[in-house]
Amino acid sequence: MLSMSTHLAPFRLKPWFSARPWGRKSLEPWYSASQVGRSEPVGEAWLTGPESIIETGTLSGKTLADVAASHPTQLLGTEEANTHPAEFPLLVKLLFPADKLSVQVHPNDAHAQAMGQPRGKTECWYALSADAGAQIALGLVPSATTDSVRAAIAAGTLEDLLQWVPVAPGDMFFVDAGTVHAIGPGMVLLETQQTCDITFRMYDYGRPRELHVDQALRVMKTHTAAGKVAPQKLRNTAGHEFTRLIQQQYFTVDRYDLGANSEVILDTDKVGCLVTLSGSAAVIGGSEGAVDALPGQAVLIPAGSGSLIVETGVGTSFVHCWAP
Repeated sequence: MLSMSTHLAPFRLKPWFSARPWGRKSLEPWYSASQVGRSEPVGEAWLTGPESIIETGTLSGKTLADVAASHPTQLLGTEEANTHPAEFPLLVKLLFPADKLSVQVHPNDAHAQAMGQPRGKTECWYALSADAGAQIALGLVPSATTDSVRAAIAAGTLEDLLQWVPVAPGDMFFVDAGTVHAIGPGMVLLETQQTCDITFRMYDYGRPRELHVDQALRVMKTHTAAGKVAPQKLRNTAGHEFTRLIQQQYFTVDRYDLGANSEVILDTDKVGCLVTLSGSAAVIGGSEGAVDALPGQAVLIPAGSGSLIVETGVGTSFVHCWAP
């Protein structure tokens, strides 16, 4: 049993897979069929979901929600631990669309709290792969109004009011709450978002799923800050070069690309996670030894972890997602 005073060491989480009608039958090369364990199409792998199970260390077998509830300050830090409910603030996912996602919108903090929820849903998408012609819908055309959007939903022409943006591997997109959006097929996206699962569907291409038109029109904005984000080359406090993919109010996402037999030192006072994109690495820090960082899985970094070492045997790329 972990005592309430013991510092939490980094630990690896098992992804939780969500079936979706727009998902894929196979998630290879990211995950084998035995890892997924589902026969229906899977659209999302939740890497830091509340039901994700811890695979390493003394907390092995518990869910992330279990640990957030039992050790909130050790996991989250004092400020995040005082929120209700205490939970990991970032939901990091891999998205695997084989068909178009619904046209949808998410509430901001104020709208969500008015509904009795702790937070809204601002998110970002990082394209890990994209086929030729892949695109997303990000916001409405400048001429759109609430009335014209409502009429287009009724007429089945809402796609004509969306701003469609091409997607290439390495693109990062910011999607602030209130942005009407959709994702097309032919890509794999790393999504980092506030931990919130409130989605209002506006249009679903005739699929027999519930729509939430009135709720969506209340929270949508005709103009938002959503858009493509340019990467920045920076150096961390230990002098290691990295790429800052995005920095916003609720999250920062940094990418590290390491050669074989190399290491990087990370200063990780804020709660966050590492997600391996290719290769493999060992995360060294805390009292429980090294944690193997495997492709498509998250290693959760508790608040106040201090300096961690990430060592590679082969060339490795990973992202560090953290809550400011």
